[in-house]
Amino acid sequence: MIVVATAIGCGTGAPPVAPPPPPTPPSAFRVPADSEIPADPVGASIRRGRAILAATRDSLPDHVGNALRCTSCHLKDGTQANAAPWIGVYSRFPQYRSRNAKVNLIEDRINDCFRRSLDGKPLARDSREMTDIIAYMAFLSRGVAPPGEVPGQGFAKMTPLVPDTARGRAIYAAQCARCHGGTGQGMTNPDPAGSPRYYPPVWGPESYNIGAGMARLYTIASFLRHNMPYDRPGSLTDAEAFDVAGFVASQPRPDFADKALDWPKGDPPPDVAYRTNAAQQK
Repeated sequence: MIVVATAIGCGTGAPPVAPPPPPTPPSAFRVPADSEIPADPVGASIRRGRAILAATRDSLPDHVGNALRCTSCHLKDGTQANAAPWIGVYSRFPQYRSRNAKVNLIEDRINDCFRRSLDGKPLARDSREMTDIIAYMAFLSRGVAPPGEVPGQGFAKMTPLVPDTARGRAIYAAQCARCHGGTGQGMTNPDPAGSPRYYPPVWGPESYNIGAGMARLYTIASFLRHNMPYDRPGSLTDAEAFDVAGFVASQPRPDFADKALDWPKGDPPPDVAYRTNAAQQK
């Protein structure tokens, strides 16, 4: 008998290992023009989604428990770099998240924000409002291939610094209180020309709860460093941003009942301000 070695294994007993695919290069950060919104039912859904995200409490009063709107954190209708923009976000799901140790769909991520950042209730996954929100995010993500990597996504990473909350209080009073109020209560702008009509509360009962991403020191420091003050973004130093972040993060805000269930594998980030069950068991 003549034994012929096949191409598979070639006598080694194991198939050849294919080389890993090359990494997908990041897509350009591009904000689609309104002229690209189609004049059909999909376009109407895109416009409704944008309106919901910009006026969330007015649009969904039964699902928002505070005075924030989605665009309080996702600035300029979710199109500003380094302010958790929605450019490319549609292409990043399904996505594994360590906070719940599950593979999440984009609906899960949206509802997590409703429960935490908006201190409210989740939307029905098959509701028109959920569909509209996703339609707008998908529109902003046109041309961005999975895994949805774009420059300026999320919040820019910074070298962690230990905040001085006393300095943070003074900086807040000098640079932040004129928009967000002396007690963090937020304010309405009587002359919104070139500025937002409304500045959200940054602590207190009408702000985001302790389970929100913005309640974490590193997140809020990055947001402040790159986006605030609104009329002078980037004018804070890294140290000043961490000082203000530490001060704001130390202020009272609503609780999140399920916070102890977060990071069930016991791997919470170091700036999480509460204990989790799994971490305590390690």
